[in-house]
Amino acid sequence: MGLLTFSINATLDGCVDHQEGIADDETHAYFTRLMDDGGAMLWGRVTYEMMECYWPAVACGDVDAPSAIREWAVKLEAKPKYVVSSTRKDFPWSNSHHIVDDLRAGVQRLKDATPAGVLLGSGKLATELDRLDLIDEYKLLIHPRIAGHGPTLYQGGLPSTRRLALVSATPLRNGAVAMHYRREA
Repeated sequence: MGLLTFSINATLDGCVDHQEGIADDETHAYFTRLMDDGGAMLWGRVTYEMMECYWPAVACGDVDAPSAIREWAVKLEAKPKYVVSSTRKDFPWSNSHHIVDDLRAGVQRLKDATPAGVLLGSGKLATELDRLDLIDEYKLLIHPRIAGHGPTLYQGGLPSTRRLALVSATPLRNGAVAMHYRREA
């Protein structure tokens, strides 16, 4: 069974708005390593649609992008992508799959079938999966910014505090810190 890893950009005040982080080569390299190490991506519908409207065009060369960005897009194109949605049924982006049944059972089956692990990149979905005790580890890239607005991590709340064990904290040259935690038993 693979681990379910929640990974996202966040500011010091917990804002997870994708436009608030530092988008540079170093940040890009960090998320490329995470994607390369995992066996599949897992998103909610909103994140999937945000990614779907840009990255396939980069992968096929319809959008001008630096070679490192295009390389990432091509890797993402090939990576299995799983989507949780109760409102959308059609996912035409290559290697996209819909988790259609019970959330707990569907994500557990995905973890069981993906020994290299599953990388979760949706904040709202993370809250739901954490409520179901399905997230095994957290890899947050904390940016040296205070956004002063939302959306924020775990905005919907959790029924109890999650106790985590620090695996590593790695500062990046751009001032962000890559934090890696595992759930305590």
